[in-house]
Parts: sequence; structure tokens; C-alpha cells
Amino acid sequence: MITRERSSKLLNTYVEGESLNQHCRMVAQAMEAYAKHLGKDEEEINEWWTAGLLHDLDWEKYPDEHPGKAVNEILPKQGYSESVLNAIKAHAPERTGKEPETEIECYLFACDELSGFMNAVSLMRPTGFDGMKVKSVTKKLKAVNFAANVPREDIMKGTKLIKKELNEHIQFLIGVFS
Repeated sequence: MITRERSSKLLNTYVEGESLNQHCRMVAQAMEAYAKHLGKDEEEINEWWTAGLLHDLDWEKYPDEHPGKAVNEILPKQGYSESVLNAIKAHAPERTGKEPETEIECYLFACDELSGFMNAVSLMRPTGFDGMKVKSVTKKLKAVNFAANVPREDIMKGTKLIKKELNEHIQFLIGVFS
């Protein structure tokens, strides 16, 4: 099994920007929390965390090849599992042609954009995630100019993939991040 320390070092090798590094760590945190919530064993929890941590590994250095550079060249050489590779492929189906199917794939897709969006909301609040309400997030989702680069349709698709209501998914993630 690949250690979290080794995965973190790999992330830091490819991701130098603070905001992308934080995003990757937030998605890893969300994935770990959902894996535990779903009763996964320790090995699966680690896989889910790893997929979240490394999903944007190649975005900064190879944006035009993302996530292909990571899943075809970087991660296989390091010995990462097919489960992790497929989850990373499925978080960007428009680039890879791989739609999310398995549970880990669906949850990574669902946590990625919403985590980034919720982080943007937290930055607008003096208390960050502390005391954040679902309504604060849903209100900002309706404001098309706020975090305009976050595709709202992907957030909605993600909630459907994990069979959760948007409010429930947001509330869960507030609990994870606060």
C-alpha cells in the first residue's frame, strides 16, 4: 500500500500553487469522510483519500493534458491502483471519455467541484466554514457571476451520481470542512 506521506510528497512535487494544493487536500478530506460514512474498510478509505488528493496532480504543470498525464504516465509508474486511476479519469469525463460509474468515481466527481465552490464561499465569510449554512452556499450557486468558472451542472450531476439531495451533500461537506 502506498502511504499518505508518499502521496503528499508526490502532490507537492507537481503542485506548487497554494490554492490548488489546498483544493486537492480538501477533496481528499471530503472523500475520506464519505468513505468512512459509507463504512469502507481502512484500505478503501485510503484509496478514496488518495484519489481525492491526486485528482488534479497534473493540472498545474500539464493543463492541456490533464488528467491524462497523471493517469497514463505519472501515477502508474508510482504503483497506484486501477481504482484510483479510474476515479481520476472519471472526474473529467469531458477530457477522458470515462464517465463515473463505480462508487469511488461518483463520489470524486461529486466532491470535486462542490468542494472548490464551497471554499470560494468560505473565503467570502469572516469565519470561513465555521457557522456556514447550506442556504449561504445555495444562494451563491444561483449567482452566476460568483465563482463563474465552477460548472453548476457538474455540481448537480454529482449529487445525482451519489443519490443525494444538494442540501444534504452541502451539509455533509460543511461538517467535514468546519
